[in-house]
Amino acid sequence: MLRRVTTENGIVEGLPASDPRITVFKGIPFAAPPVGNLRWKPPQPCKNWEGVYKAYTFAPISIQATPGLDPDNIYTKEWHVDPNVPMSEDCLYLNVWTPARHPEEKLPVMIWFFGGGLQVGYTSEMEFDGERIARRGIVFVSVNYRLNVFGFFAHPEISEENKDGPKANFGLLDQLAGIEWVRRNIAAFGGDPNNITIFGQSAGGGCVTAHVTSPISEGLFQRAIIQSGGGFAPRFNQGYPSLSEAEKIGEEFFKFLGVKNLDEARNLDARVIFEKSEEFSYRWGFVKDGVYIVDDPVKLIIKGNWHKIPLIMGHTANEFIEKPDVETLEEFREYAYKKFGEDAEEYIKLCTERTNDIAQIKEKGRINMFEIGNLMWCEHNAKTKDTTIYCYCFEPEIPGDDAGAFHSSELWFVFETLAKCWRPFVGKHYDLARQMCNYWTNFAKKGNPNGLDADGTPMPEWRPYTGEEPFIMLFGDKPCKDPNRPTELMRFMVNHLFKKLNLE
Repeated sequence: MLRRVTTENGIVEGLPASDPRITVFKGIPFAAPPVGNLRWKPPQPCKNWEGVYKAYTFAPISIQATPGLDPDNIYTKEWHVDPNVPMSEDCLYLNVWTPARHPEEKLPVMIWFFGGGLQVGYTSEMEFDGERIARRGIVFVSVNYRLNVFGFFAHPEISEENKDGPKANFGLLDQLAGIEWVRRNIAAFGGDPNNITIFGQSAGGGCVTAHVTSPISEGLFQRAIIQSGGGFAPRFNQGYPSLSEAEKIGEEFFKFLGVKNLDEARNLDARVIFEKSEEFSYRWGFVKDGVYIVDDPVKLIIKGNWHKIPLIMGHTANEFIEKPDVETLEEFREYAYKKFGEDAEEYIKLCTERTNDIAQIKEKGRINMFEIGNLMWCEHNAKTKDTTIYCYCFEPEIPGDDAGAFHSSELWFVFETLAKCWRPFVGKHYDLARQMCNYWTNFAKKGNPNGLDADGTPMPEWRPYTGEEPFIMLFGDKPCKDPNRPTELMRFMVNHLFKKLNLE
């Protein structure tokens, strides 16, 4: 087993995972600590070390709200359970799980970016254990990155420091540095630097979308998986602030912070900055800096200015639901005209067909905006044939409460880590998790998710989404083609939103 590996910065030593055929290396530095004068700068090279770096424990998580304190947050119960998890601005570390016995194996590589709205999240969350993925012949890497005000801040002085390079989106640049580290070093862990799949969920999925549309990252990875990343949904991958807009907000924050310039801000304690940013109540996120993010991803994809690599994309059934907040038919019609304008009558017809009951009408008008955003991307690609897209909907029965297939619930299944969860999962859930993990890792190996299950029988076929066959895989109690999607209402939403884009 590869318990010791020589990287560009020195020797690292890992430990056997629960399965001793897997070695896990935790907390490997991939960039210099982004502290002091390196705060709000692109990640810088990591210094070499002497001796053996013992990569036995996860590194501290990025500065963020303390996990595990909000009892009303579903994720506090689900996996953000430890308020004592170490936290630091010194956070640029990654983790590697490898099944390789020697460096020459050239195994496929999967690089994971966690979600959390770009505000919270960390690689050491219990559901992100990479062991089950590695057992399928994959070298799995999870990359930490700067969040919130530390990862997505902009200011004129920062831009002036880096006139010819990226001026914002430091969290994305951290991820890019992680990808580049993998390309330079992963062969020593038995991985193939020319067979990399990046994947992420929620904000991590949005990061993957940013990477596949950035001119800087072209050629650095061969495939991508976007879980609940929003697709073309208007609220998620359209309308990023420009650099000048973000800089003005940065100037306002410095005034709120009580500092005169960037040097003074860099001299403040990180915790003070974070607490003041929470009071400032601005949700720091992606910025069109003209370098890494050159435009809204949707516009770039529609114009063909993206990497056109094979994709898996999908959503969970009970995330980001919108439905009419009305009590009468008259209010429903007013809602329809306000929201859909000249398309209102078509929407009204779809929702009122064979019923005048307002409760039924509201339910028929229910829309999952991540689902619509993904469908828009799939429909656009069905016309352009830019790449191959495999689309899914995750909708199994989730036991333990009435949350259903909530946002992020598929993570237990993709990583096949159900045994770590408090929920009373049973056999059908473990079967589904095994198959989903198979599909994801098969895709990473060859760009096609299909293959054999653990008993040697073929798994249900997952075909690409095309104009001739709009195939959507339903991960219910078992994987199967979804016979009900896309619905007429979904197609209506796709057409309506494309008209609003004025692009198709």
